[in-house]
Amino acid sequence: MITVAGLNVHPLKSGSGTPVREAELTETGLRHDREFMLVDAEGRFLSQRKHPRMALLRTSYDGVALDVNGFHHKALGPGDAPVVDVTVHGRSCQGVDQGAEAAGYFSDFLGTPVRLVRFTGVRQTSRGDGRVAYGDAYPLLVISEESLADLNARLAEPLPMNRFRPNIVLSGLGAYGEDSVRRIAIGDVEIEFVKPCGRCVITTVDQETGVKGREPLATLARYRTVTFDGERLIVFGQNAVPRTTGSLHVGQSVEVLEFAA
Repeated sequence: MITVAGLNVHPLKSGSGTPVREAELTETGLRHDREFMLVDAEGRFLSQRKHPRMALLRTSYDGVALDVNGFHHKALGPGDAPVVDVTVHGRSCQGVDQGAEAAGYFSDFLGTPVRLVRFTGVRQTSRGDGRVAYGDAYPLLVISEESLADLNARLAEPLPMNRFRPNIVLSGLGAYGEDSVRRIAIGDVEIEFVKPCGRCVITTVDQETGVKGREPLATLARYRTVTFDGERLIVFGQNAVPRTTGSLHVGQSVEVLEFAA
């Protein structure tokens, strides 16, 4: 039996994840996932790739206020503050600037000038005809518990799932079973898997300490490297797009509707 073993929302792009027991799935992913982002003076996004200390930004968001390490910020919408142009991996999108106080807090924390923005507008996925907020390219990342167990059996020190920052964790699919799936149903919700997730150096950042190491990329590179659309990738997990929306909760049963060709 395949079930939902975990759900995680990341309100601030590259900040900590928030495990939840239930979540509303929207067309851009779990509600409030990657709704906020830090940008530099040119509007380019910041991430743990260059700022591993961002892992220490413990975030929660209730739809009204963003709380980060005790810093309480009431979210501003398009009618409250300027809408600015920003970029994620060179792709243009927009955000509502969240003001001087938030900018000051995050600038002090990271030791570099930044602004906090909240997603607004429309942003298309890289493939799969979906929509995404400030996620790198897709609204969902799905990983099987058994995939992590298989990886950990190859590592000198096991790693927690939060290294991979998934939105949905499945149990019962088998190690790397997500690679062979095209579509699943969770209750009334349907999700399509559209691309293997190419992994970057963020997976080497300890999400509790913000310290960067070598694993798991060194080990994954030995057995989880594929060529996708002409690009060589180290892969772990699957990027996915919601095809219908609705409520999800931990413990729900999962049905595989279609396997990948």
